Amino acid sequence: MHVNDASDRSSSRSSAEGDAIGRFERLYADAERGGAEVPWDLAAPHSLLAEWTGRSRPDGSGRRAVVVGCGFGRDAEHLAGLGFTTLAFDVSPTVVRAARRRHAGSPVRYEVADLFTPPAPWVGGFDLVLESMNVQALPVGLRARATAAVGRLVAPGGTLLVIAAGRRPGEAVDGPPWPLTRAEVESFGAAGLTPALVEEITAPDGGLRWRAEFHRA
Repeated sequence: MHVNDASDRSSSRSSAEGDAIGRFERLYADAERGGAEVPWDLAAPHSLLAEWTGRSRPDGSGRRAVVVGCGFGRDAEHLAGLGFTTLAFDVSPTVVRAARRRHAGSPVRYEVADLFTPPAPWVGGFDLVLESMNVQALPVGLRARATAAVGRLVAPGGTLLVIAAGRRPGEAVDGPPWPLTRAEVESFGAAGLTPALVEEITAPDGGLRWRAEFHRA
């Protein structure tokens, strides 16, 4: 081992993280120029979120929600409509600007931020945290860090809702995205969160989806 091995590994991790994150900004910027389409640019909130809120009927009055990797804001606007004081963030400046334009006058606060280095007041700051289809878009080497970072946003007494594409253990996937196994979904509970429900759902396209709810005491 030469003296630079540790720094080389650190540099490699930073490079991998930068590539993974930069991919989103490139996609959104290309789409803004008309050179690409964003597959998740839909008019409605994610169906598994809408179904969950319709069933649980959460009262957002006086409570704070955060949407991780908010994209164009469909899910954030849905939560704001339930009375939550809602913060929505994305690593892509382009999509945050687009969300602000699309939802001019919205009470949602759209911010540019990196999940791995959130502002200190965000840690433990939210009664409802929504992580929908983001961690699966990251390489396996970043996934544990991202999972832990999501969990740290949940306030005492708060709830984390995770929505993800799924795969079976040992199933080969040529990502991105890299759908999550049940064990990977359950790992969101590692940082002091208690799993309340992990649902295995068959999507209309026949694919596997997860919807999982975790609570912090």
